Amino acid sequence: MAEAAAELLERAARRDAALEELRALRVALQAVPPAALRARLGEHHLGALFGLLAVNDREQVSTCVSILERLLQALEPLYVMQNLREELRKGLAHPDDSVKMLTMAQVGRIVEDSAAVTEILHSPELLQQIINCIGGEKIAVAKEAIRSLSRIAQSQEGLEALFGSRLLGDLRNVMATSDVVRYRVYELIVEISSVSAEALNYCANSGLIPELIGELTGEDVLVRATCIEMVTSLAHSPQGRQYLAQQGVIDKISNIILGAESDPFSSFYLPGFVKFFGNLAIVDSPQQICERYPVFMEKVFEMAESQDPTMIGVAVDTLGILGSNVEGKQVLQKTRSRFQNLLSKIGHQAKNAPTELRLRCLDAISSLLYLPPEQQTEDLLRMTESWFTALSSQPLELFRSISTQPFPDLHCGALRVFTAIANQPWAQKLMLSSPGFVEYVVDRSVEPDKASKDAKYELVKALVNSKTIAEIFGNQYYLRLRAYLQEGPYYVKAVSTTAVEGAE
Repeated sequence: MAEAAAELLERAARRDAALEELRALRVALQAVPPAALRARLGEHHLGALFGLLAVNDREQVSTCVSILERLLQALEPLYVMQNLREELRKGLAHPDDSVKMLTMAQVGRIVEDSAAVTEILHSPELLQQIINCIGGEKIAVAKEAIRSLSRIAQSQEGLEALFGSRLLGDLRNVMATSDVVRYRVYELIVEISSVSAEALNYCANSGLIPELIGELTGEDVLVRATCIEMVTSLAHSPQGRQYLAQQGVIDKISNIILGAESDPFSSFYLPGFVKFFGNLAIVDSPQQICERYPVFMEKVFEMAESQDPTMIGVAVDTLGILGSNVEGKQVLQKTRSRFQNLLSKIGHQAKNAPTELRLRCLDAISSLLYLPPEQQTEDLLRMTESWFTALSSQPLELFRSISTQPFPDLHCGALRVFTAIANQPWAQKLMLSSPGFVEYVVDRSVEPDKASKDAKYELVKALVNSKTIAEIFGNQYYLRLRAYLQEGPYYVKAVSTTAVEGAE
C-alpha cells in the first residue's frame, strides 16, 4: 500500500482525520490495488470509518462512503460478516440513503457467499434491519433488500429463519407502513414462492399469499390492478400455477372477466387480468386454457375489435404471446374468419396508429408469423401465408414502407417482421417477385444506426440459413446475401482516393 494512503488510514482510525485528509485518503486509495489494501487493513480501520458516518455532515458522509466502498471490496464477504456485523446493522438504519446502499451492497455480497450466508441467518437483528429496508423511501434500497431476502430464502434454514420466527412479525409491521410497501412485501413473497414448492408452502402458511389473493378478488379496482401483476408472476412457476388452480383463483379471475361487462371501472383491471391468461396459456397449454376459459379468448377479441387504443394494445400483446408457439397459433386458426378479420385491423393499426401501438402491432405480427424450420408443415405454412395476406392488400409493401420511415424503432420493427417470415418458402418467393426488394435487403446505406444495422443483419442471416433460399433466390442473389453475412453487420466498403499533384 502506498505510504501516504497507509498514514491517512491510520489518522482515520484514530477518528481525528479532518475532512481534507479524508478527501486525500479517497484519492490515494484509487491508486492502490484492492489486493494491496487487504494486507494492511485492520478491523479497527473499518470500524472507525463506519464511526465517522455518524455525523450530520453530508460531505463527510459521502467521502467516507466512497472510501468504504473501495476498502470493503478488498475483503471477503465472510470477513465482513464476522467482523462488521454491528456496523452493517447500523449502516442499514442510517438516515442517509448512500450509507444504506453501501451496506446493502455488502449484504448482497454476503448472501451470495455460501459460508457468509450461514452467518447472517444467525443474526436476527441484522435480518430485521434488512426487512425494515423494504419500507425505505429509496426504491433502490428496497429492491436490494427484496433481492437479498429472496436469496436467503433459497435454503431450508433461510425459510425457517424468515417464516419460523419473529421476523414474520417484522415483515407484517413493515407491510403496515403504506400500500406501496405492502406490495413490495408481496413482491418478495412471490419471488420466494417461485424457488420451490416447499418455499411456496412456507409463504402460503404464513398467510401472506392468501392475503394477496384476497386483495386481488376484493372490491377495490385499483388494488386489483396492482395485485394481478404479482399473481401473474406467481403463475410463472409450476407450483404457483398448481396452487392458484387448487385455491380456485383462476376460476375467480375468469368470473371477474365475465362480470366486467357490467363494471364501469373494469378498464382499470381488465388489461392485467387478460394478460394473466395470456401468460398462463403460454406456460401451460394454449389449447387447454382457451377451452377451459372461453371468456379469455372472447375478451381478447372484443378488446382488439374495440376503439380504445389501450385495450387494443393489450389485446395485440396477448395475441402475440398466445401465437408465439404452434399450439397457440392453431387455437387462433380455429376461430377462422374472425381472426382473419382481426389481422386486417392489426395491419391497419401497424400503418396508422400512434407510434407505440404500431410497434406493439409489429412485434405481435412477428410473433404470430414466425415458424421454426422443424415445424414448417404444409398446413402451417399455408396458415402463416394466409395470415400474412390478411394483414393488407399488399402486405410486403406495407412493411417495406414502414421500414423506410425515419423512425429507428418502426424501421427495426418492420425488419423483424421480414425476419420472422424469411425462412418460409412462400415469403421468399414473394420477396423475389417484389421489384427491388432483394436490392433493398443487401443495401447497407439505408441503415442509419446500430440497431437498424443489427436488425438488417438478422434478416440476412435468416435468409442465408434457410434451406430453400439458394433454390428460390438463385445463385446470384444467394451469393450476395452470403457475402453480406460474412462481412458482418457494420462492414463499410473501402473507398480508394488518388492524390492529385498541386491539390489543396
